[in-house]
Amino acid sequence: MKKITKFKHKKVLVLGLAKSGVSAASLLHKLEAFVTVNDQKPLAENPEAQGLLQEGIKVICGSHPIELLDEGFEYVVKNPGIPYHNPLIKRAVEKGIPVLTEVELAYLVSEAEMIGITGTNGKTTTTTLLYEILNEGGQRPLIAGNIGTVASEVAQTAAKDEKMVVELSSFQLMGIQEFSPHIAIITNLYEAHLDYHGDLGEYWHAKANITKNQTEDDYLIINHDQDHLVKTVGFTKASIIPFSTTQEVEGGAYIKAGGIYFKKERIGDLSSVVLPGAHNLENILCAVAAAKLYGVSNESIMSVLGKFAGVKHRTQFVKEVNGRKFYNDSKATNTLATKSALNAFNTPTILLAGGLDRGNGFDDLIPHLKNVKTLITFGETADKLQQTGEKAGIQTILRVDNVEKAVPAAFENSEEGDVILLSPACASWDQYRTFEERGDIFIKAVHTL
Repeated sequence: MKKITKFKHKKVLVLGLAKSGVSAASLLHKLEAFVTVNDQKPLAENPEAQGLLQEGIKVICGSHPIELLDEGFEYVVKNPGIPYHNPLIKRAVEKGIPVLTEVELAYLVSEAEMIGITGTNGKTTTTTLLYEILNEGGQRPLIAGNIGTVASEVAQTAAKDEKMVVELSSFQLMGIQEFSPHIAIITNLYEAHLDYHGDLGEYWHAKANITKNQTEDDYLIINHDQDHLVKTVGFTKASIIPFSTTQEVEGGAYIKAGGIYFKKERIGDLSSVVLPGAHNLENILCAVAAAKLYGVSNESIMSVLGKFAGVKHRTQFVKEVNGRKFYNDSKATNTLATKSALNAFNTPTILLAGGLDRGNGFDDLIPHLKNVKTLITFGETADKLQQTGEKAGIQTILRVDNVEKAVPAAFENSEEGDVILLSPACASWDQYRTFEERGDIFIKAVHTL
């Protein structure tokens, strides 16, 4: 770990805990900052805060008192989930206090080179796939970030000959100052998270922050099929490596004549790839491009592509029961992700969908529901999804209380050869703490049929 002095004897407020806040507070304490942690949850119900208190870190729990910022803090490190319209964050910005996220700390202390991966969809699959390919190719990768392993924790033990593959959300990227990965990847940009960012421009700008500090010695891998993405990152100084699923691109990765190519070199046959769905071609091309920049052999790349079947909760095959194949796509928290999942199958499908109501409609799903014979809805958006299903002409539409009850209902209304797909098109927070919890409940219900 680099022994930086940027935070030494500086007053730093860590706002919000969870895994990233705990890691940030502990790291700042090691870097000899004067750390104060502020978390909404009361201390008595907050084991994370209690642990930090035992480390000698000042902890304030139960609320976010605005007067905290009168204590002369020189930095605020916030949990990515706390939006910038939070009163305490707004006051910090007004006072000119830098507001960071823990991924900035990870970059500052890491001895290892970083590969940053962001985008509206495909981040986790790309991150995991690239990690597996680099590992197969002897590159000593580490995996971290929004994927579940806190970057600032991994960075503390990362070595110079290792590479950190880091999944990054727009929430994290809004709070960077110096962060600059050697290779940055933007899988795609669509409309998402407007409840957090306020407008599409801010969301895309946050994603583009991944390249704002890159130099001519760095690389930016981007989706050449999206003109708006190409324009959004037009300011970059990095060498652009394009990828495309629709055309041959100069100096990049693409699909041609049933093969996967990078810079005119055929890497391998597309028929050898086991990862399902046309949408995953983008993720594969991203990973191939990054791997080839590090000199990974075609044999290592194709070895992984021949066995990598996907990531849990992302169009994950769960089990076949009496000829019905069950897939868990709980990570589909927007309609775009659900469209991709639906388009991955050409067989009759039972769709399980519903969740948090963010105010949007679902009629953009209608062209993608052609194979859906039965729609089972749950959660706050059940009525909206029912209306969309009726417009799409779906014959059987059922409403149930939750995912657990949706599974047997789906089975009862299915036939041999059908796909039963959980792809909610909504966030989980109306009924479940996380999309992972929702997916795990689905998996358990399938196994108890």
